[in-house]
Amino acid sequence: MDVDALTAAHRGEWERLDELTRMRRRTGPEADELVRRYRAAAADLADIKTTAGRSIPGDQLSLLLSRARLVLTGASRDPLRGVPRFFVRQLPAALYRLRWTTLAIALVFTGIATLVGVWIAGDPATVAALGSEADLRAYAEDSFTSYYSENPAAVFAGTVWTNNAWIAAQCIMFGITGVWPVYVIVQNAVGLGTAAAVMASFDRLDVFFAFILPHGLLELACVFVAAAAGLHIFWAWVAPGRRPRTEALAAAGRSLATVVIGLAVALALSGIVEGFVTPQPWPWPVKLALGAAALGVFLTYMLALGRRAARAGETGDLDEDETGTPLLVAG
Repeated sequence: MDVDALTAAHRGEWERLDELTRMRRRTGPEADELVRRYRAAAADLADIKTTAGRSIPGDQLSLLLSRARLVLTGASRDPLRGVPRFFVRQLPAALYRLRWTTLAIALVFTGIATLVGVWIAGDPATVAALGSEADLRAYAEDSFTSYYSENPAAVFAGTVWTNNAWIAAQCIMFGITGVWPVYVIVQNAVGLGTAAAVMASFDRLDVFFAFILPHGLLELACVFVAAAAGLHIFWAWVAPGRRPRTEALAAAGRSLATVVIGLAVALALSGIVEGFVTPQPWPWPVKLALGAAALGVFLTYMLALGRRAARAGETGDLDEDETGTPLLVAG
């Protein structure tokens, strides 16, 4: 079938359907005509999709049919009704897609931080190059721990939350470069390893882990997920498969950019732990257990709920009526 010929033959009918759709009021015969033309246009769209796949006339007709269907059903979609589906199905499915990349990034991060920490701590000259002994001792014995309590807990929690959420958003927004997520991961790994080396040089490594782990478990997990989302978007651009590069990139962006919403919520929980739990003079097993519980909630949401959503066919992307007719490819 020639799509251009079909379009030329039925253009008048589609324009009449558009005219009927835009009317504020319709008579009985006009309403019946709207139904008839809607059915005819739907059959035309099916012919176009079957023979030509996705095309500009097909997309235009699909949009026209969506408006006509809205008129016929008599009600618009309530955006609030999509909120439960987003948090129960779309977001967990998007997070679940990132599980293996997140794990790989976590292993790379841990490896870099460990190598940097062991290298610096094992070379006194390298430690000395970081600053004077007095400054390093002050950092290890006072500054490192006082950082978590020098401001009111609520203010500190809000500050670290907004900062970490912004870092996560940058990893996703600039993930298409393929460079920014890697830069964030390496920079944070080197910084963490350096801090651990300084603390170890003054026999304070136990204090380092006692203050880092409670909030760091969830905080770093969120950064890993954000970096994974950014790299997935980059990979959709580099290796789109059988789909056009623009469509693969658009699908990845739609389904993964919303991950930042879930990470903002998770990082808020991490900020609460960092502001209200980390600086407390409680036994370190108690603080660690609270931090591990926060991480457990996030991983349960990401893996258990995400696995169920993925099995139900969710990918994290929008519905077809929200994105337009997808391009069908073989294989």
